[in-house]
Amino acid sequence: MFGVKDKLPRLGPVINETVKLPDASVPLRFELEKITADYEAAKRKLNEAKEREDILKEQLAKRDEWIKNNEGILKSSGLDKKGLEQKLILKEKELEEEFSKNVNSNKEFRESKEACQKLEEENRKKADEIESLKHQLEGHAKALQQKNTDLQALKGEIVEINRKQEKSDWVAKDAHVQLKKEFNQLNEEYTILEKDLESKEDKLRSLLEELAKTKNKTKEAGSAKDLTVKDDLVLAQEVEKPLEQLKIEQAPVEQSPAEPLSADLVSVAEPVSAPVIEDKEIIPEVVSQPQIKDEQGEKDKLSSETKTTKNTPKEKKHPVTKKEAIPVARIELGKVRNIGIIAHIDAGKTTTTERILFYTGRSYKIGEVHDGKAQMDWMKQEQERGITITSAATTCYWRDYRINIIDTPGHVDFTVEVERSLRVLDGVIAVFCAVGGVEPQSETVWRQSDKYHVPKVAFINKMDRAGADFYGVLKAMEERLSANCIPLEIPLGAESQFRGIIDLVEMKACIYQEESQGKEFIIEDIPQDLLEKAQEYRHIMIEKAAVFDDNLTKKFLESEESITKEDLIPAIRKGTVSNKAVPVVCGSSFKNKGVQKLLDAVIDYLPSPLEITAVRGYDPQDSEKVILRRPESSEPLVALAFKIQADPHMGKLVYTRVYSGVLRTGSYVFNSTRNKRERIGRIVMMHANQKENIENAFAGDIVGLIGLTNTITGDTLCDLDNHILLESIKFPIPVVSLSIAPKSRKEQDKMAKGLAKLTEEDPTFLVQSDEETKETILMGMGELHLEIIVDRLKEEFGVEAVIGQPKVAFRETILKSSSAESKYVRQTGGRGQYGHVVLEISSNPGKGFEFINSIKGGAIPQSFIPSVEKGIVEAMQKGAYAGYPIVDVSVSLVDGSFHDVDSSELAFKIAASMGFKEAFLKAEPVLLEPYMALEVTTPEESLNSIVGYICSRRGKILNMETKSGQKVISAEVPLSEMFGYTTNVRSLSSGRASASMEFKKYSQVPKELAEKIATERKEKQ
Repeated sequence: MFGVKDKLPRLGPVINETVKLPDASVPLRFELEKITADYEAAKRKLNEAKEREDILKEQLAKRDEWIKNNEGILKSSGLDKKGLEQKLILKEKELEEEFSKNVNSNKEFRESKEACQKLEEENRKKADEIESLKHQLEGHAKALQQKNTDLQALKGEIVEINRKQEKSDWVAKDAHVQLKKEFNQLNEEYTILEKDLESKEDKLRSLLEELAKTKNKTKEAGSAKDLTVKDDLVLAQEVEKPLEQLKIEQAPVEQSPAEPLSADLVSVAEPVSAPVIEDKEIIPEVVSQPQIKDEQGEKDKLSSETKTTKNTPKEKKHPVTKKEAIPVARIELGKVRNIGIIAHIDAGKTTTTERILFYTGRSYKIGEVHDGKAQMDWMKQEQERGITITSAATTCYWRDYRINIIDTPGHVDFTVEVERSLRVLDGVIAVFCAVGGVEPQSETVWRQSDKYHVPKVAFINKMDRAGADFYGVLKAMEERLSANCIPLEIPLGAESQFRGIIDLVEMKACIYQEESQGKEFIIEDIPQDLLEKAQEYRHIMIEKAAVFDDNLTKKFLESEESITKEDLIPAIRKGTVSNKAVPVVCGSSFKNKGVQKLLDAVIDYLPSPLEITAVRGYDPQDSEKVILRRPESSEPLVALAFKIQADPHMGKLVYTRVYSGVLRTGSYVFNSTRNKRERIGRIVMMHANQKENIENAFAGDIVGLIGLTNTITGDTLCDLDNHILLESIKFPIPVVSLSIAPKSRKEQDKMAKGLAKLTEEDPTFLVQSDEETKETILMGMGELHLEIIVDRLKEEFGVEAVIGQPKVAFRETILKSSSAESKYVRQTGGRGQYGHVVLEISSNPGKGFEFINSIKGGAIPQSFIPSVEKGIVEAMQKGAYAGYPIVDVSVSLVDGSFHDVDSSELAFKIAASMGFKEAFLKAEPVLLEPYMALEVTTPEESLNSIVGYICSRRGKILNMETKSGQKVISAEVPLSEMFGYTTNVRSLSSGRASASMEFKKYSQVPKELAEKIATERKEKQ
């Protein structure tokens, strides 16, 4: 034990050293790790060196083998090394020469090919020119033939006129002058006779007075009766003599009108006589006692008749403007169809229109959208992007019917074009993609057409595409659009095997010939494998059509096989015109199949202007008085301006639908919306951007008017003497804005003029000025809409501009009610300012602004009430919470006071503005932002990425479904989070997904985000 104690002092330092070892091992460990790393690196380098060594050995072995091969070749050739080298040099020279020859040959070949291509292009152009000239020649030949026919008709008319002239009393112009002199002389004689007649009338009146006095004096009834008879006989003798004389003198007084009917001849066929007063107007009946009381009335009547007689010759000397004869329309109204073509973007609207123009003979070749050569897409921006931006009008003929067509855009940013077109159309073709089916914009335009009660024919297009499903689209139309679909056709084949259609009305197959671009087709019996399907859908068609026709119902119940085409078409037409059924046809416009049958459906089932209910308007002076106008040329004029287009050569072009009456070139019309008179300079029929002058436009026509200065979209044009006001067109509010500024001061005026014209064209495009930042703000329906506007400013008006980032059109509103009292008092050396108001404010969801005057007892004079409302409206436009416009509030003016001297309109306007802002901020203000309906079609492997993207953008998934092997996502997303969404969606799906978006509603912004937006806005201001 003592030994251990002795060792303890000696172990102390060792223990201490052992404790220190872990601390000392740290650098050693790092050093070891470094050495290990160096070793590993050296090992890697060694391995790499070995690999290089192996490669070099391999290359060396190949080189040795190559040398041996060369030596073998040298021995076999019998040449030495030097001779072989010379031979190789010669070969190289030969190769160089051959290569040079090849290069030259290739160059010549390329030049020849380019020359050939140029010649081919010139040949194509020449061929097009020849074709165009051929059509022009045909047109000229037809026109010449028509002119010859008209000339022959005119010659016949001239012969007939000459024949009638010989039989009639027509005279030469010189003879007319002589007759006019004689007429004037006779007129003077007539005046003398008229004065003589007046004296006779005076005598007659005096005799009547004497007769009355005599009757009053006579007491005995018998003697009075004898006297009456005696006096009446005397009176009759006195009056009869001058009347007979007057009639004899008036008989030959006849003359022609003052204005000649032609250059050399005048007519006396319609005599102008001095008025002959009939006996019954002057000779009284036997006068009885009651008639004596009306003596003064008889005097007044005679006096008025005398005045009329006096004035008649003067009126003939200075005639009032005669009412023009009503011109005759070129085609009867029952053979007119006013239709539009509506659909989702890329469903094939313009392609279908191009085929319609081709098959109706309006154009001699087909213009393709993807080539930028579609006739209806005439704007540069449309040709570059391959989409329709503005609605285009044209006219064509099919089966002797005239079809006025408006091709509309499919993109949601240009929904205004669809809205105003549907307002004036009688029917539409709704185009659906056989693959995409009922898409978001399909639903939007369908709702718009229902809003205006427009009958529809559905065309299921793109039946040749992979995934085409005719029956699936039918089902989707019935489920999502609540459409009562009547299938008139079913497809014959599908996708790449699509050959034509099976007509269920005639129960025949129609196969289109591709060699003739679909102009020729074969009608044959239905293939056996499709006969059962055709019979099934024919039964469905008849069953649905029978609802609209009692005779068809009877036949359907008795013998379905006996039903013919003549039974079906009227019944289906009734259902279509009443907007209770939708006939459905199918085809492929791009592959030239099914378009002729679509045209037949337009003629057979869509209504003419005669079948539309009379246009309904009201009196501009009395909004309660309803006025109806039938679609007839004999009715007073009623027309609606539905589109404005700025033409660089002719100024403003106003697209107009004539509902009744006749529009004449050079005539005046009344704009009842603006209370202005307008003159029609020219009337034109439109074909895209081409114009054809016409003299008159009739009921049912859609034309362009040139020369109107005050008319804008939605204005009513009517007869000068028969005023009527039609319901205007309502447009959606813009949801996207951006700032714009000209690059130089000299372009400021050009930009202002350009923006003024573009805002006049497009009611959904607005221009505002930000008072705080002094910026010009453009507002539109979307990014593409504003992009097109800026592009048009540059192309059409030459404006180079600096563009800001797109911004969202936020709005402000309140959730609660509040009140505020505000006084505006200013006292200066002279007259002061005094305004005092008490306001109550409350939320008014979805109803806009409402102002209620609840003042009682004259607390505020009535003359200041409009100023109070004006002050509130101005405050709403500027905003109170974050500086954005205020919507959906109700404001009640409940109390206040005024000063007899100092109160003014300005004082009350300022007081109301201050009081409104105070009350608004106390009523829990919130910020609203536009929410969009988003639909994304994506492959399943990209589904999670797309859903994650939508959720990260504050979006809400509403529905997911599978359609044609693709996932379709429906969601609601705030617009502020979705700028550039198309690019993002394509990036997430490697370009395989597609997306579309349209405005849905305004919703509340989350509180934290709203406060952030308000703070940033105030800092900027």
